[in-house]
Amino acid sequence: MKRIIYCCAAGFFSLSVNAQVGIGTTSPKSNLDVSGKTTLRKELRVGGTSAQIGSAGLNGQVLVSQGEGLPPVWKSLNVSFMEEGQYKLINSYLSSDQAGITDLSNGVAADNVYKNNVGDDITDTSKGKWSKITGLENNFIIKNGKNRLTYQFQTGIEMKAPDAAVSQSITFTCGVFRNGKLVAVRPDKVVSNNNTEKSGIQDYIFTLNYTEQNVPIGGHKLEVACRKINTSNVTSQFAVGRNVSDTNTISNAFTLESIMKIDVIEYVTYKSN
Repeated sequence: MKRIIYCCAAGFFSLSVNAQVGIGTTSPKSNLDVSGKTTLRKELRVGGTSAQIGSAGLNGQVLVSQGEGLPPVWKSLNVSFMEEGQYKLINSYLSSDQAGITDLSNGVAADNVYKNNVGDDITDTSKGKWSKITGLENNFIIKNGKNRLTYQFQTGIEMKAPDAAVSQSITFTCGVFRNGKLVAVRPDKVVSNNNTEKSGIQDYIFTLNYTEQNVPIGGHKLEVACRKINTSNVTSQFAVGRNVSDTNTISNAFTLESIMKIDVIEYVTYKSN
């Protein structure tokens, strides 16, 4: 007589009367209840039936829940995964301003400071008389000390010569300040070029792009400011990020508005178990 022996290891798995299987637990709460780490050596298939094997998905797809009572499905996501050893964009901050700077206009003397250095204090008048674009002020937090901060600043510059038939010029500079200290700066010059057909008005687009590396962890405040270095005629009108006068029909605050974009890019690392 043949004898069939059924054997199972006590404590390894449990089979309840309603066909619930527990691995690492004697009281399973679902059809398969695993308490502990799981190692999957081959593909994971979902959506199968008693007559058809489930789908293992495509390369790069992720398993997405459809909610309680519904089977999960494979989905293709239009995002890149963060891999260790790469720099990835963490946050972007975008601000705009149409109030601009008008307190450097006619009658305001230039400061005649031609050189700046990284670390100059925005309040130190010996390093120049800076005027802020208040609408571009931004606060952000750095969580990884290995990082890159990319600053992209663009604004419209407008000047109006007191005599439309005479060419005039203004030398100026704009800078980016982090926690009150200069981190990026670029000087430039606008010239009226004898614009009699435009009543002496000259418009110009100013841009400043810079990448700062390994900014310390913690909270930071970013500001943008400009100053007038030199002018050929102190009575020339001058504005940053807006038009010199609302009475002209050549430009307006919208066409000359200031834009500031900050990209926080951090180094990707993962903690081991």
